[in-house]
Amino acid sequence: MTQHPGDGLAAPTLDQARRQIARYGLTADPQAILVATRLMAAGARIGQAGEAHFGRFGLSTGRYRLLADLEDHGGEKSPSQLAASLGVSRATVTGLVDGLLREGLVARRPSTEDGRGTVVILTARGADKLRDLAPDHFARMEALVGDLSPEERTTFLDLLARVVQGMDALTDN
Repeated sequence: MTQHPGDGLAAPTLDQARRQIARYGLTADPQAILVATRLMAAGARIGQAGEAHFGRFGLSTGRYRLLADLEDHGGEKSPSQLAASLGVSRATVTGLVDGLLREGLVARRPSTEDGRGTVVILTARGADKLRDLAPDHFARMEALVGDLSPEERTTFLDLLARVVQGMDALTDN
């Protein structure tokens, strides 16, 4: 493992990827393996940093995303809609909502469309929380990619979308 200037990560090298592939008698592309390995390591580190960031505001990444999703959709959604838009299970949404309910950041009410179901509503307190954290949050998000030019960010978004399309390779049976 080597440390690369500016990345803050002890990361595998191309030579290490080549040796590992050869050790197992495989024909994989060492550069592809290296990119994927570093991307996964960076994703884990960004996830940890995100949790620390949102922890400043008494939130987790998931709780913030749920509040922001509600705000973006008129302040209310069903739990199943939240699960779909956040890419998590219905059980995960229930856990997030339960915690946010205890803090008064969201409320539940019966659905007007389906009398058996419920909807989750962003409360005034939840909207205030989002407004209060916005200046610091967006300044830090901008700083996260501040060393990239607008053109590099455009390229990065394109590349990231293409990588995300390939994520099923990790989870397909």
